[in-house]
Amino acid sequence: MAKLVAYFSRADENYFGGEMRYIKIGNTEKLANMIADITGADLFKIEQKVPYSADYRTCVAESKRDLQSNARPELKELPASIREYDEIYLGYPIYCGTMPMAVYTFLESFDFAGKTIHPFCTHEGSGLTSTESDIRKTAKGAVVTKGLAVIGSTVESSKSKVESWL
Repeated sequence: MAKLVAYFSRADENYFGGEMRYIKIGNTEKLANMIADITGADLFKIEQKVPYSADYRTCVAESKRDLQSNARPELKELPASIREYDEIYLGYPIYCGTMPMAVYTFLESFDFAGKTIHPFCTHEGSGLTSTESDIRKTAKGAVVTKGLAVIGSTVESSKSKVESWL
């Protein structure tokens, strides 16, 4: 049973519990790597062809604009296929109360019928919001399990939480 960790993550300036900080590796990417290490899953980073700004406030405005227009940003690449994967761990930060629109682009690019999707997110207070049901609506035919929400600024100390979820 092959497993894939597909995730969207953003480094640069990020919000950490009331302050801005520059980071080289995004919180969701750190969490995705942890999950891949524990499960032995393959990794795929969902990346927009035109990334959001490195500046946090500009990124928020760009992601809000994409959400309001229901945009599907073009991705740098997609896996050739996901047929060989039975389980997909899908990771994302919470943007404007949902997943980044690039994650919708990824989900709409494949047939997820018969697959199991395990959602996980990073956030700074919102939790998973409605993303579990958003995934069910977008990835028709997939079984969507109870997701994992980790406060982004605590990712590095969340291994036991991840292990319990897995």
